Amino acid sequence: MINYTDLIGTPFVNEGRDPKKGLDCYGLVMEVFGRYGIKLPEYTANYDDAAKIDAIIRQQKTNPIWRKVEEGTEPPAPSIVCISFGVPKGIINHTGVYIGDGKMIHTRDRIGVCVDRVESPAWRRIIDSFYTYAGGDK
Repeated sequence: MINYTDLIGTPFVNEGRDPKKGLDCYGLVMEVFGRYGIKLPEYTANYDDAAKIDAIIRQQKTNPIWRKVEEGTEPPAPSIVCISFGVPKGIINHTGVYIGDGKMIHTRDRIGVCVDRVESPAWRRIIDSFYTYAGGDK
């Protein structure tokens, strides 16, 4: 089992990639997947540029290293959680990592890194999809 407790409370930093200084949502995704030995490609976008974030995620969804988790199926840990947060449904502007037991780890602007239940009323309506790493460079 991968340990994430040291990340809880890490501050949100726009385009942050260092857990000692702060992480944005994709920086956290990279860090968690890295703990599984999976090196993900680097992408940066300002946290409030929903269109750019959506374009990056949509492009990555077609990348063969990712496989969409079938709806109604328990995602394996780690899986990327694609979220429409504060934007119209279908525009993906936030990511987290499914870590098992119905939980995801993600980071938020004022809160920092936290763990939430994916089935909570706040999240289940805005989670678009889950993607698992299907192979490629590790």
